[in-house]
Amino acid sequence: MAEERTELEERIIIKDQHTKEIDLVNRDPKHINEDVVKVDFEDVIAEPVGTYSFDGVWKTSYTTFTVSKYWCYRLLSAILGIPLAVIWGFLFALISFCHIWAVVPCIKSYLIEIQCVSRIYSLCIHTFCDPLFEALSKICSNIQVALRKE
Repeated sequence: MAEERTELEERIIIKDQHTKEIDLVNRDPKHINEDVVKVDFEDVIAEPVGTYSFDGVWKTSYTTFTVSKYWCYRLLSAILGIPLAVIWGFLFALISFCHIWAVVPCIKSYLIEIQCVSRIYSLCIHTFCDPLFEALSKICSNIQVALRKE
């Protein structure tokens, strides 16, 4: 009974990973578009002191800007949202596929191969260069520099 329950819970957890609930109130929970597309009327159109239009024109401009921005966005997202979601989903699936099946195995293979080369290189350096540099350091260790002011 306990085994059946854990197996059922695992199936539910796996299903929930692909069908998680979507928050319809907070649609940007990670704030990725916080400062990019948050444009209001005041950010675009402003009248400095001394050059005011009629109050009716100002109110109508504000309403026109806000409503047209809102409905244009809704219309564009209704027309292009689903096709672009498919394209972006395909692109990120392709990137994930390449990363999982090509990039990481190539890097792992390279690291395994370079480890062998690294050992050979290290052995050559220690065999040939270390004695040479030790001899040169002994030769140069007796050099003394004296500065005299004449």
